[in-house]
Amino acid sequence: MGVRKLKPRTPSMRYAILPDFEEITKKDPERSLCVALKKCAGRGSTGRITVRRQGGGHKRLYRLVDFARNKFDEPCKVESVEYDPNRTSRIALVRYADNEKRYIIWPKGVNVGDELISTSESMAEIKPGNAMKLKYMPLGTMVHNVELNPGKGGTFIRSAGSSAQVQAKEKGVAQLKMPSGEIRNVSMQCRATIGQVGFSEHNLLVIGKAGRNRWLNKRPKVRGVAMNPVDHPHGGGEGRSGQGNPNPCTPWGKPTKGGKTRRKKNTDSLIVRRRNAKISK
Repeated sequence: MGVRKLKPRTPSMRYAILPDFEEITKKDPERSLCVALKKCAGRGSTGRITVRRQGGGHKRLYRLVDFARNKFDEPCKVESVEYDPNRTSRIALVRYADNEKRYIIWPKGVNVGDELISTSESMAEIKPGNAMKLKYMPLGTMVHNVELNPGKGGTFIRSAGSSAQVQAKEKGVAQLKMPSGEIRNVSMQCRATIGQVGFSEHNLLVIGKAGRNRWLNKRPKVRGVAMNPVDHPHGGGEGRSGQGNPNPCTPWGKPTKGGKTRRKKNTDSLIVRRRNAKISK
């Protein structure tokens, strides 16, 4: 498992760093766990572009991933590790004793044939892939696929190579240190999966050419300073002039380049320390 660097036979191959897919054990997905994925090219219900720079891309099937792990106290066996085009992480196909199959996020260190379990009101063995409530996890445990609301299924820490650490537990609340360095309170009734998400080498990948981005449903980006004044506040000017605006903004005049984008103010009370907070010595 890792990445591979190509021989520079063409300019696009010179800098490309791609995954080697050695961890993948099955090529074709489980069709019973797949649904059609409709493309919208960034357009809303009125047919107008609401998200720029989207369109094209390879045809995909959406894999139904079990983020809730709500088949409790029944062991399952890992049958395969598969590629998922809809997320950075790999997914694992597991089979239960009653032959039901489900996809889960593939934890690092889990191999084909391993047995996993998700418990409801008890402590499971502390090993990658097992899921349980945060109140049963020892301090220092690395977790992923964490719930924010009990019973709703894991909603964050699901990307390749990510994990959080259980740092403290008190009064029904667990403190998790996020991958960004933020420390956040989460109810101990919320469930999480032990271990780190697999394919931690994802951050080493280099696209190598524009065409590979087009396969990923990404269209070209045009700088505002290269546009006309009618198209962007930064546009216009003679020759290669700068943006001219001391307050950089979007095409619609809203601040950009470092402006605050956080909207969920109702969860501010859950954040113990921000990710950009300075640690006093």
